[in-house]
Amino acid sequence: MTRRTGSGLLDVGDGHRLWWETVGPADGSPVVWLHGGPGSGTGPGARRLLDPSRHLGVLLDQRGSGRSLAPRDPAAPDDPVLTDLSANTTDHLVADLERLREHVGVDRWVVAGGSWGSTLGLVYAQRHPERVRALVLGPVTDGSWDDIAWITRDVGRVWPREWEALAALVPDADLGDPLAVPAAYARLLADPDPAVRAEAARAWCAWEDTHVSLAPGWAPSARYADPAFRLRFARLVTHYWGHGCFLRDREVLDGMPALRGVPGLLVHGRLDVSGPLSTAWRLHRAWPGSELVVLDDTGHGGPSMREAVRQALRRT
Repeated sequence: MTRRTGSGLLDVGDGHRLWWETVGPADGSPVVWLHGGPGSGTGPGARRLLDPSRHLGVLLDQRGSGRSLAPRDPAAPDDPVLTDLSANTTDHLVADLERLREHVGVDRWVVAGGSWGSTLGLVYAQRHPERVRALVLGPVTDGSWDDIAWITRDVGRVWPREWEALAALVPDADLGDPLAVPAAYARLLADPDPAVRAEAARAWCAWEDTHVSLAPGWAPSARYADPAFRLRFARLVTHYWGHGCFLRDREVLDGMPALRGVPGLLVHGRLDVSGPLSTAWRLHRAWPGSELVVLDDTGHGGPSMREAVRQALRRT
């Protein structure tokens, strides 16, 4: 296959155009990086994970994120931030990766990602194992419904005041439903009243900052100061989590046999309260040949996490 390098917008259908770019030599070892969120977009730090002398890095912003372009929400066609989410699901993102792989001209690649990006990477690899040389994932999530309930409800045991502030906007949510809180927020973030949407986005992003705040060296995320980012990000996160990441419950864990023979490295912080280590542990136990690296000094990200992922990619 002839490789295409550079950057651009790839038409993936449904009115979506994906921003993508390559970094590094055209004949380098291909690595695709999958950002978190859903909805965070790819930041400049992704480049620093790659070896510019030997990796052909493929970076992208997933549907509705970052520099990618999406159709406007038909319910609010004059609002440039509100995009149509009807064709924004995990199935769509997996198909987009295959289109991008073919567009760039890569036969097989290393799939790397963190947080939501690790879930997406695992789903993609389970559906297309023949296209994956290896996986490097950290921090690790799997989109299971109990993990969604943990991050949106149960971890409120650690931050009861902050969680009550989050729950105050959705007092009628059925807390017996593991997806209730994000689903209720998704409805608020689609409200026709811009003030309701703005308040919900502020509350959601304040909670996002809270549940990662036990990590050493934590500081509030500057990106949440941008109202447009807050709304776009909160809508995508709650859209996915409110639908169980568009996966069957425990689909990723049940699908681990598909990765037999595919090498993988999982990196996770013991201090990650928002994404417990148990998720990475159960995936590792179900994945023969995988390696789990537990970092005792970090939470959901951080310098030691980035360095461990960087070193793992150097081995690919």
